[in-house]
Amino acid sequence: MDPNPQGVSIEIREIFKCLGPNQALNGANCVLSSSTLHGLIGPDGAGKTTLMRILVGLLKPNRGEVIFKRAGVQVPFEEVRPRIAYMPQAQSLYSDLSVSEHLDFFRVLYDIPRARYQERRQELLKATEMENFVLRPAGKLSGGMYKKLGLMCALLPSPDVVLLDEPTTGVDPISRREFWSLLYRLLAHSPILILASTSYMDEAERCGQVHLMENGKILASGEPRSVLTFEEVDSFEAFFLKRAAAA
Repeated sequence: MDPNPQGVSIEIREIFKCLGPNQALNGANCVLSSSTLHGLIGPDGAGKTTLMRILVGLLKPNRGEVIFKRAGVQVPFEEVRPRIAYMPQAQSLYSDLSVSEHLDFFRVLYDIPRARYQERRQELLKATEMENFVLRPAGKLSGGMYKKLGLMCALLPSPDVVLLDEPTTGVDPISRREFWSLLYRLLAHSPILILASTSYMDEAERCGQVHLMENGKILASGEPRSVLTFEEVDSFEAFFLKRAAAA
């Protein structure tokens, strides 16, 4: 059952995608319910980035379909697209612009009314604990703070769906924990669908739902502990090792 029947949910049905000679996606299937923090878990090369780019409309599948629903009713992608935020793995923030200048830039980009922008800006600065760093250039932020700035820019228009591609890659362990705590706080105050991809197996148990991915396929989906119990393993590292041994 969808946690928020009024929110946006996504059904991924038999998605295939070739990138040159590589079969990046090979019949991927899963359901992403609203108001949930989903984890797309898998090693490098599993197809996580390709799937995210298809969800945001940057790539088209060779076969299969992505179905978007609002309040349980299918809606066209064109209706949902303006409500999707995408934070790519390789962010392209401007090193010489400050935190404040980045937020101002994205306000203009998203055409957010000034009154709403000021309210949203303060909400995000408080949530990310970046209030004391608004004048600092992006190029002088720590890795964790840089990721937070990228997330703020993505969240500025109050999206219904947030796609985060490897958001904690290259970030120290403490900043990684802080980033996930930030996602929990955002989810607690807003009925959004969050999909975060990661190759860090320890982050899988931080998610409400996990989707384990390898070789372009979703191998298992569900609540983290339930998936481990069903697969008869103690960890997600063990899950992938078990599959490698059986191959």
